[in-house]
Amino acid sequence: MRLPALPADPPPFWPVLSTRVRNAAVTARIGRVLGIAFSICFVTGLISHLQYHPLTWLPTPAVPVWGYRITQGLHVITGLVSIPLLLAKLWSVYPKLFAWPAFRTVLQAAERASILVLVGSSLLELGTGFLNIMGWYPWPWGFIAVHYWLAFVIVGSIGLHIAVKLDTIKRGLATPLDAPFTTEGAAARPAAGVPSADDAAAGLSDADEAEPVPAGMTRRGALITAGAGAGLIAVTTAGQTLRPLEPVAVLAVRRPADGPLGIPINRTAADVGVQTSARAADYRLQVTGPRPFELDLAALEALPTTERRLPISCVEGWSAGGTWRGPMLYDLVRRAGGDEGSSVRITSLQKTPSPETSTEISGAQMRAALLATHLNGVRLPLDHGYPVRLIAPDRAGALNTKWLARIDVTL
Repeated sequence: MRLPALPADPPPFWPVLSTRVRNAAVTARIGRVLGIAFSICFVTGLISHLQYHPLTWLPTPAVPVWGYRITQGLHVITGLVSIPLLLAKLWSVYPKLFAWPAFRTVLQAAERASILVLVGSSLLELGTGFLNIMGWYPWPWGFIAVHYWLAFVIVGSIGLHIAVKLDTIKRGLATPLDAPFTTEGAAARPAAGVPSADDAAAGLSDADEAEPVPAGMTRRGALITAGAGAGLIAVTTAGQTLRPLEPVAVLAVRRPADGPLGIPINRTAADVGVQTSARAADYRLQVTGPRPFELDLAALEALPTTERRLPISCVEGWSAGGTWRGPMLYDLVRRAGGDEGSSVRITSLQKTPSPETSTEISGAQMRAALLATHLNGVRLPLDHGYPVRLIAPDRAGALNTKWLARIDVTL
């Protein structure tokens, strides 16, 4: 179905842009890498979401203990890398966005609309994700829900875009970067003196195409520049997860050296107002269940202890390993009348609403969790959760609750 014809000449404000460097070969190659980055980011994002919103039929694993450290590190790194890749892909195609007429058929109009959804949702997802790891939320809506559902909009838009442009993508990937072809990737040009439809839409002639491309603006150079930018971001960020790269992690949100005992801290005891209650002489850890009991500091520290090397892995992408020591949570669960199938709610002394205030743990993570009283051989510092905090393997850092006040065991 064709739409009514638009004027042959574009509006006076419509830009005329060169397409001599930008074409389907460049776009397809950038798009392939961007698609891989988006796919990894999407899958690891789902894993992160399940940490905070577990499914009853899908138990949260406790092995490998570094699982969340890797998946969340990949999530943040691929999200950051996707920013320059997306900008490079937009750079490679934006002359076509200003082709005139804007569309000739209903199918082309639908294609333009799908591209608008894809580009808009991707920019919003990556932009707000970047601000999230910075801890800045200049919007009135909840980040988690919007970030989660917007990811599905992006995946659906990518699938639709690939389906519509599959032939162009195949031609672009199959064509050498240095071969002369139009912006749609056609290998042959029309007869001399007759510009192609794409060249005409972009305001180009045979004379324009024949002009040498300025130094530094080759198609291969454009790909190298985009890849170098993405690689630089990856290397200077990955050090917050991979210790060998820590010296060059200049873009990392947190590094192990930033916190006491080699573990960074997002929220201190002063931030949440527990300096007094956590150090109170009458402190008691309340444990409820079929056989409730309470423990003062002396009784807590007299319990049999276990020592394990476990990482703290934060949603912002940083992680750091530590040696934690304390009683096993499961020992207290059984003492309270619980068993392997029990669900446990951990409540903090802090009052500020956050995932750290109260969290649930069950299954393999509950059976493997420690109630840590020591870190790296010394008594747990106040900012790390003194007098006792939860530490569980393969678990998001915010869910390893600090400054414990209460343990509720339900069968």
